Amino acid sequence: MESRRGLSPIFECVPNFSEGRDLEIVVALEKSISAVPGALVLHRTSDSDHNRSVITFAGSEDAVVEAAVRAAAAARDLIDLTVQRGVHPRLGALDVLPFVPLEGAVLADCVVLAHRAGERIWSELGIPVYYYQAAALRPDRTRLEDVRRGQFEGLREQVLSDVSKAPDVGGPALHPTAGAVIVGARKILIAYNITLKTSDLAIANAIARAIRASSGGMQEVKALGLPLESRGLVQVSMNLTDFEQTPIHVVFGEVARLAALHGVEIEESEVIGLLPRRAVNMAFAHWLKLPSFEAGNVIETRLEQLSRSRT
Repeated sequence: MESRRGLSPIFECVPNFSEGRDLEIVVALEKSISAVPGALVLHRTSDSDHNRSVITFAGSEDAVVEAAVRAAAAARDLIDLTVQRGVHPRLGALDVLPFVPLEGAVLADCVVLAHRAGERIWSELGIPVYYYQAAALRPDRTRLEDVRRGQFEGLREQVLSDVSKAPDVGGPALHPTAGAVIVGARKILIAYNITLKTSDLAIANAIARAIRASSGGMQEVKALGLPLESRGLVQVSMNLTDFEQTPIHVVFGEVARLAALHGVEIEESEVIGLLPRRAVNMAFAHWLKLPSFEAGNVIETRLEQLSRSRT
């Protein structure tokens, strides 16, 4: 692949692993990625209640595919879903593997990479693969939540008797301890959680139901309520699949409003992984009521713009 400017395109990959408690395992997963020449680890986050880690890395097409396959191998060897427990839904040790276009890349390129990685994960590692989002081979598998419904414990039984549940590549049986990998291609997504000052999961569930797009709520928002048992609190866990259509600050304001109707305050919020600078700029301009604010008002951004114009 080559971009229009003649430079190799850059891709982001954001594997979600079903381990967030044993940090030695998480470090080993990260090392499996960083050991690949050309794969740059950008960020890592882990959550013990979710029992989940997200590692963000970027690189050229060959580097990100190789690093993704090595990460899948490490997860297979280090994570056993028959004993793993956490509040976050999961189907695989390496649960979700999305490819995202960055500099010089487009979504169609990511579909190609997703299919390349998926074929290798099955042929080299013996882990079956489902494709989702833009990489989906079937319309009923576009949404991640539809693919993962039933999770590891349910789907490992269903695939043996229901052909409609079979993986897209490999199987039909899931890997006995690593499950299956859900590989996809998508635009930049913001994983965003808001923690409420209550232990009442019904409140988090009610708010999640009110704001998620599938329930008639906010466009491009996926949400579910989760308990944070270690803290005695609950959380509205979200994926914002198009932050320009429904910005992060709009979501925060609506969750705060709905929480107040239940007599509950917000404890804090968190971003999982990375988010685009534009999302930060949009929230900044909104809360400070700066209607004329633009990206060029940020010193670092302006310097980058000038540097690019001189090359």
